[in-house]
Formats: sequence, C-alpha cells, structure tokens
Amino acid sequence: MTRRLAFVAPAVAIVALLLSWERELSFWAFALDLVVLGSVVVAAVYHAEVLARRVGEPFGTLVLAVAVTVIEVALIVAVMLASRGEPSSLAGDTVFSVVLITCNGIVGLSLIIAAFRHRVPTFSAEGSGAALATLAALATLTLVVPRFTTSSPGPTLTGAQLTFAALASLLLYGLFVFVQAIRHREFFVPESEDNGSIVGQLDGDVPSNRDAVTSLVVLFIALVGVVGLAKTVSPNIEEATHQAGFPPAFVGVVIAALILLPEGATAVRAAWDDRVQASMNLALGSAMASIGLTIPVIAVVSQIIDTPLLLGLSSVQVVLFALTMFVAALTITPGRSTVMQGGVHLVLFVGFVVLSASP
Repeated sequence: MTRRLAFVAPAVAIVALLLSWERELSFWAFALDLVVLGSVVVAAVYHAEVLARRVGEPFGTLVLAVAVTVIEVALIVAVMLASRGEPSSLAGDTVFSVVLITCNGIVGLSLIIAAFRHRVPTFSAEGSGAALATLAALATLTLVVPRFTTSSPGPTLTGAQLTFAALASLLLYGLFVFVQAIRHREFFVPESEDNGSIVGQLDGDVPSNRDAVTSLVVLFIALVGVVGLAKTVSPNIEEATHQAGFPPAFVGVVIAALILLPEGATAVRAAWDDRVQASMNLALGSAMASIGLTIPVIAVVSQIIDTPLLLGLSSVQVVLFALTMFVAALTITPGRSTVMQGGVHLVLFVGFVVLSASP
C-alpha cells in the first residue's frame, strides 16, 4: 500500500462506518464495506510497521504483533457478539486457519518463488526450528488438547485449564520474542542479511518522531474503523457463508486470510529478494502472535460476555495440523529447500481450503 492510500483508507473507513452503523446492509453496501475493511486493515499494519521501525527491537516486534492481534480480536469478538451467549468456535477456527495459512500457504509460496528465482534458497534452521517448536507447543496446548480433555463437555476447557492455556501462551510467546530480539538474535539474522527479524524486513529508513506520532494517531483511527466495520459486516459474513453452503468454520478462514494479507505480501516480497529467513520470521511469527496474544484476550472476553469457548479442533483439523507440523519440521531441518518443499506445502494449503469449505 502506498503512503497516500495508507492515510486515505482510515478516513474512508470512518465515513463508511458512520453511514453503515446499526443499519441493515444491502448486498452492494456490504461489498463496499468489505473492500473498505480490507483496505483499512492493510493501512493499520502499514502504520504499525512505521512505529515498529521507529522504536526498534524488541519493542517494534511487539508493536506490530499487538496491532495485528487487535485487528484479529476485533473481527472475532464482533462475530461472537452477533451470536452472544451461544457456544462459539470462531476463535479456535480462526487461529487454526492462521496456523495453516502461514505454515502452508505463505511458507509454501515463499519457498517455491525463492527456489525458482535462486534455485536452492537457504535459511537459519536454528531460528526457524525454534519458531516452529514454539508454534507447535502453543497450538497443541490451546487447540488440540481441548478436544481430548474430559473435565468439561465438548471441545472446551475448564476455567482452570483455560487460565493455564492463556498464561502458557503469553509466557511462550514472550520467551520467543526475548530469544529472537535479544538473547539469540543471531539465529534469526543470517550473515547475508542486515536484519532478519520480523520488523527488520520493513523497507525504508528509520522514520522521524513526527512521522511516528502521525502514524500512531492514524493507527488509532484505523483500528477504530476496523473494530466498527467488523461489527457492522459480521452478520452479513455469516449469512453469506451460510448461503454459499459453507460450514460456520469457514468464517474463521475468511477472517484469517484478511488479517494475514499484508504480512503475507511482505513475506512473498522478501522471498523474491532471496531473503527466505525474513519470510520464515514473518510467517511463523504471525502464527505465534495469533495464538500467544489472541487466545488470552478471547478467553477473557468469553468470560465477560458469558459465551462458551469451543477451542478443540475436529478430527480432520487435528490430522491437517499434525501433518503440517511434521512436513514443516522436515522442511526446516536442512536449512535449505527446493521447489519440492514449496510444492508440498502449497498442496497442503489447497487441501486445507477444500476441506474447510467441504469437510
């Protein structure tokens, strides 16, 4: 997104919000609001990136992750509020979709592009392996374990179990940020790259204080637009999903794809420039932030609005997750890849989309 559009999109979003608030949307109004919502999400991430470059590591990583998480939480909570009181699997479906899209879609596309342009792209097995191990632990504790617990009915957790999962998510994600940004930063920054961290891949010089303050103000406006428009279009998204014959879980796929669009584009651009480690950091970092920051917030929100949280994955989802982690481990271990690894991940991504639409 260009700088001009990054400033125009939040203003347009606020106008669209004022015109749509508490109104039943026609098809064209819904379509227009959806386009505006997608644009303001990209704009919000753009301004978060400006702030991230200004404050530097490790705080820049947290700024970017928190901004994206606010967007994700806003979209999830908006849909949960629309069906208040009813058991909701949206948080689990969305987080699972983020994991599968990043580990198969973004990683697969990045590897295959890098392999076609540079034959055998390389990356840090130590850094990417640590990220994958953290992601596997986070996803298993929050998404797989609830399916097999017996203390509460269905794919849910008891209050104590949910508290543990939320705290464990925060702890593991915080530990990873510390390792990546401070303790073992060299594992995530190959010698051929000046800066391989999540934030370090952003283009451009360090912004001035004036630019940073401006982006902070516009970011706040953009997030207001995201939250408001998400609440406005959420009933239409559910209705459109139902009319298309897709299962309710497909709403999570739509939300995940929307919030990952900016970071996915950045990861693919990095792979094009033979910075595969940057792509790995962005993809796996996005998935970890989605679990480590979203699950704790959603857990608190579910208690406030008294909505049971269904986190456990279905049998098909568990199989897809296990296969993805196994294949990703084999991809990362050598520290280099070919078009074969990228192709395998892309096939798994397509399989995930097909099975999400028709389980």
